[in-house]
Amino acid sequence: MQIGEVAARTELSLRTIRHYEETGLVAPSARSQGGFRLYTETDVQRLMVIRRMKPLGFTLEQMRDLLDATDRLDAAAGRGAADGSRLASAEREALLERVRTYERAAAEQVDRLRVQLARAEDFAATLRAHVGQDDSHVGQDGGA
Repeated sequence: MQIGEVAARTELSLRTIRHYEETGLVAPSARSQGGFRLYTETDVQRLMVIRRMKPLGFTLEQMRDLLDATDRLDAAAGRGAADGSRLASAEREALLERVRTYERAAAEQVDRLRVQLARAEDFAATLRAHVGQDDSHVGQDGGA
């Protein structure tokens, strides 16, 4: 699919997708004869991981690190044991621990965001209560 369709599916701007390409986070799988970027479903899923990490405060370097770990795990899982290219147990465990570290960091950030959201909802409710009180006085004092 072309970059416009990818942008629509991921809700990322063309500029953002190009930026992620320039920083090495994602690369189009191919180019059309006319030079247009062409992306696969795997590329879209990669962009979705990036999109989900961004609001949690992960840096581009952290995104790159996580994607590298998951890419290596996925590549090893896709290979047959007969070709001798499976990850060594220690390497696989180290990669899994990197992914677990990001999972824990994401969970902690989600917890912090839940607290912030609860505070924001309380604040909005307080404002609604004040507006409601003021609205009730408008009818009683002549509407001024």
